[in-house]
This record gives sequence, C-alpha cells and structure tokens, in this order.
Amino acid sequence: MYETEFEEAIKRIRAKDNRYDPEAYWLVRKGLDYTQDTLGRGRRGRSRHVSGQELLKGLRDYMLAQYGPMALMLLEEWGVRSCGDFGEIVFSMIEAGLLGKTDKDCRADFEGGYDFIEAFRKPFLPQSTQPARQTTPGLIQPDLPGGDTRAWTPKPHKT
Repeated sequence: MYETEFEEAIKRIRAKDNRYDPEAYWLVRKGLDYTQDTLGRGRRGRSRHVSGQELLKGLRDYMLAQYGPMALMLLEEWGVRSCGDFGEIVFSMIEAGLLGKTDKDCRADFEGGYDFIEAFRKPFLPQSTQPARQTTPGLIQPDLPGGDTRAWTPKPHKT
C-alpha cells in the first residue's frame, strides 16, 4: 500500500475516532514490519500473520530501539497509554482494510500485555541508588596499593 493511501485511510479512521494521533497508526505499521522481520516472517516479500502478543513485544522493542528514553513520552503524546490502545488501533486498521486478521484474533489479545512504565521507563533508570560499597561514615578511605578497593578498617590502638 502506498503512503498516500495509508494516510487517506488514517484520515477516514480518525474522522470516526480521533483518540489516537496519526503517528500511532504509523507506529503500528512500522512496528508490524519490524516484528515480521524479527520473527523472519516477512521474507520472500510475503506478509505473515503475527499474534497480538508477538506484535506487542515487537512494538515495545521497536519503540525502545527507535526512540529510547523518549518512547513513553511519545506514546502518551500520540494517545497510546496501554497495550489495549494498541489493540484498538490494530482493529481500527483491520476495519479500514489496512491489516488482515484470522478468526482467532481479538481485541482481548492486547489486554494486559505489559505495564508501560516497566516497559518504556524502567530500562533507562539507574540499576540501583545504593553506593557500590559501604564505608564507615566519617572515615576517609585511603588509596590502597595495587588499586585495591576493599573498604579500609583502622586497626585498634594498643594502650
């Protein structure tokens, strides 16, 4: 399908339901291509069926690869706030003739896929807020010979 035909179809979809930015539909299209390529299902010029769960994983991986830490913000900007929203977009595209489906495919395939904070924000947060090593408060840790980084403990004084 040519880009202009795709854009016209998106306009028709949004005339009935404008919850999602046009970019969300482009995301699903590109994410589907990415998923098919990743799964090896787009070879020989033929499109292959991708399940809802496979598409959700592919969309997550595509967003993280393309947009990194900006992924969550962009999804929110485009009106996509849950995996269920991806399902709504997919089924709008099916109804518009942009995508195909099998008899087993349904919107419920997209419910409860993953938490957006866990999927799109957590990969970019620091692993831990704790220091790598603990030292006794108030003691200065000397540089030990040979680059040894063990915590230094003072020896007790003999009296």
